[in-house]
Amino acid sequence: MQLAAGGAFAGWIGTAASQFSFPKPVFAQSTLTPDAALAELMAGNGRFVNRNITSDAHDLAILKQNNAEKQEPFAAVLSCADSRVPVELVFDQTIGHIFVTRIAGNFATSEIIASLEYGVAVLGTKVILVMGHAGCGAVKATIQGVEVPGQISALYPHIQPAVDQAGTNLEAATKANAKIQAALLAESSTVIKGLVKEGKLKVAAAYYDIVAGSVTLLS
Repeated sequence: MQLAAGGAFAGWIGTAASQFSFPKPVFAQSTLTPDAALAELMAGNGRFVNRNITSDAHDLAILKQNNAEKQEPFAAVLSCADSRVPVELVFDQTIGHIFVTRIAGNFATSEIIASLEYGVAVLGTKVILVMGHAGCGAVKATIQGVEVPGQISALYPHIQPAVDQAGTNLEAATKANAKIQAALLAESSTVIKGLVKEGKLKVAAAYYDIVAGSVTLLS
């Protein structure tokens, strides 16, 4: 499914560009290299951990005006929907800096992949960071595998490979899931894979400690 979505979206980009004048990529904040973009995220997290945030000093009126007609994020983050993971705040970034996709368990669906393809192909983001977090309820529920109401159990199949790989330790499974999803993004999307191969994009995995506030890159 993901492979088909990646190819379909890539084809759609070409068709739209020729028939509907698809917007050209923008490169204001995204003039950073992939490594520099990732370094900026981690530097911002350092400021967050040390309570020296600078994003609140930006003039929000000017930011809103500058981002009214277009967005120019330098990074994209695939995060869990957990309310304890405020992505922009964690990286000390403000309006228009991060293209955020969120889903419980931070895994790559066809819709998430399509959104991130838009972020890199059109908006020019230079890094995609897949970020799991401590105490992830989606991963915990997958480990337990108990019957739940509604459609919550639809999350389980996407996260199960990480549990199969890392076992029932919640932190280990959460980290494994972030790494698996990052690898999936880098391989299943022809758009993302191509940009990575050209050195124009970096895909990385990370783990957020909700108590310490620190983000750790996973190798």
